[in-house]
Amino acid sequence: MKAENVLRYPLATEKAVRLMEAENKLLFLVESKAKKADVKIAVEKTFDVKVDKVNIYTNNKGERRAYVKL
Repeated sequence: MKAENVLRYPLATEKAVRLMEAENKLLFLVESKAKKADVKIAVEKTFDVKVDKVNIYTNNKGERRAYVKL
């Protein structure tokens, strides 16, 4: 999967802002077929940062969220 097609948009909810401040994590809505490695490469290329860890959560609506630890 191409890096520019993986990330849809960053989420800016209250929980996401708390994660940014407390744990240095970003929260993105990603494509439904995206894997952890795809998300890691896309974030590193897009924002020129080093990613430590990626967790992906799929909710009951079928949306996938990626929690990216920098």
